[in-house]
Amino acid sequence: MEQMLNFEELSKLITGYAPKLIGALLTLIIGFWLAGKITNLTKKALTRKGVDETVRPFLASLVNVGLKVLVLLSVASMFGIETTSFIAIFSALAFAIGLALQGSLGHFASGVLLLVFKPYKVGDLVTIGGGQTGTVKEIQIFNTILQTLDNKHIIVPNSVVTSNVMTNISGQGIIGVELKFGIAYSASIDLAREVILRVAKECPFVLDEPATGAVVAELADSSVNLATRPFCKSEHYWDTFFYMNEHVKKEFDKAGVGIPFPNVTVHLNK
Repeated sequence: MEQMLNFEELSKLITGYAPKLIGALLTLIIGFWLAGKITNLTKKALTRKGVDETVRPFLASLVNVGLKVLVLLSVASMFGIETTSFIAIFSALAFAIGLALQGSLGHFASGVLLLVFKPYKVGDLVTIGGGQTGTVKEIQIFNTILQTLDNKHIIVPNSVVTSNVMTNISGQGIIGVELKFGIAYSASIDLAREVILRVAKECPFVLDEPATGAVVAELADSSVNLATRPFCKSEHYWDTFFYMNEHVKKEFDKAGVGIPFPNVTVHLNK
């Protein structure tokens, strides 16, 4: 008789909770599926609106996480769990985790600032984080990822970026390449200037406007330093830099323009 009562109670329990359990599972599955669909639609909408590709993943992830949290809260309420208590517990946990991860939260806040104010975007050549230079490959919530010329990935924490000087080398579309060439005091300044300007004119990356100039920037201890600033498109910065250095040296050699190098003279007293 007691076994029958237990069976009846178990049957009633199963009968009472089975619809809730099935409903909760269906809500969870359908809710997460809808969250994924809405997230994809959000990404497409942001793309159509022309929102920067740096911001799109961040906004889409926020939408996805927010919808999934709402689904979980709905499932919890179906089982009679007080969502207000649940939210209070979640808030307390979030506060405790926040205290433990103050540095990470600083990176997060800096990442939001970078996404809002956009001092640089994906594809820009920048110098950030106290001297790290490279092309921006990705701006994440906590870090900015740079790719260097030798194909290294540099991960710079966003709080380090915002607390240091940021130089966006390619942010204007057209950039001047700062170059300096030293010649011997016995060499002709006019000839050296002519060589530099000719190489700049022949360089396939240098623009006609603004015009390239070459001036005496310094009378150094062992050399006369000529400075020039040929302008090119931002994506051709390094191409121009390397072309000019190589071909100016070759043309100096052909024209007989001497380039000084350090010499040490030793006097021996007998």
